[in-house]
Amino acid sequence: MRPVQAFQLLSPLTDFVNMLIMYFVEIWNFLIFIGRVSGVVVVLVGAILWFTDVNPGRGKGLVASGILLSIVVQYFVIYPPSFLA
Repeated sequence: MRPVQAFQLLSPLTDFVNMLIMYFVEIWNFLIFIGRVSGVVVVLVGAILWFTDVNPGRGKGLVASGILLSIVVQYFVIYPPSFLA
């Protein structure tokens, strides 16, 4: 078997893998977007609950968890998985 034929056999597989990686990148970017938006929303809702004295304990917890979520999302933005590199 010649090496040219082996390359032709592997070409559809590499195209398929590249297509899968492209879909993973799109899904990853969407998840990062959702994480950023939800972090902001959780902090805002927590601040409203906290500063209006509706439920200050729950509000403080939501603010803290929203900040933690934003930190985790930013970590994954700085250090993305290997399929994005």
